[in-house]
Amino acid sequence: MSVEQISARRESGGDRRLAIAAAARAIIVEKGLEGLRTRDIAARVGINVATLHYHVPSKEALIALVAETLRDDFKAQALRQNRQGKTALQVLRLEFDDFREIVNDMPDLSIVLTEMVERARRDPVIAEIITPLYDFWRLQFVEIFRRGVEDGSFRNDIDPAAAALITTGALSDYWRQWTSFRASLDQVLGELERAFVLNPVSSQG
Repeated sequence: MSVEQISARRESGGDRRLAIAAAARAIIVEKGLEGLRTRDIAARVGINVATLHYHVPSKEALIALVAETLRDDFKAQALRQNRQGKTALQVLRLEFDDFREIVNDMPDLSIVLTEMVERARRDPVIAEIITPLYDFWRLQFVEIFRRGVEDGSFRNDIDPAAAALITTGALSDYWRQWTSFRASLDQVLGELERAFVLNPVSSQG
């Protein structure tokens, strides 16, 4: 087999895995994780179940693949806005901009992640896959708040881990939106910023 043939096969395999992940994510949005069935995924991708199992041989492999695509989507989104040379407050606002984009333009992303996080609470297999992804998100905020204390963006008495937990908890609860209770996203983000900045009055803009 030539190098070109090997490369084409690898590319085809990668495309197939992406198609499987996309189908799985669509089904999770429609039916939740409880409704995720390999035959339904195979039908959407246009392959048989045996071929599906070649690419994702187990439930763990399928969930890991979905988590991998979620992580890649979040990473691609973050790279669209340069964070180099910015203050911690400016980076926090970029994180809030990314979250606003997810809520407004990519709601399926938050639905899938929420489903997987909720399932992880009672499924150790899924927890092992999802917990590092979720904790990475939290740790990003820990670093933002740590830097903000150092550069004077935020109050110097902030505990970065606690501030990160408050922030991710508020954002997570916002995108679940499972009751009739509502608040404007801009209001939520504004209150979060004002809770941590050194000078709330002059921090706007």
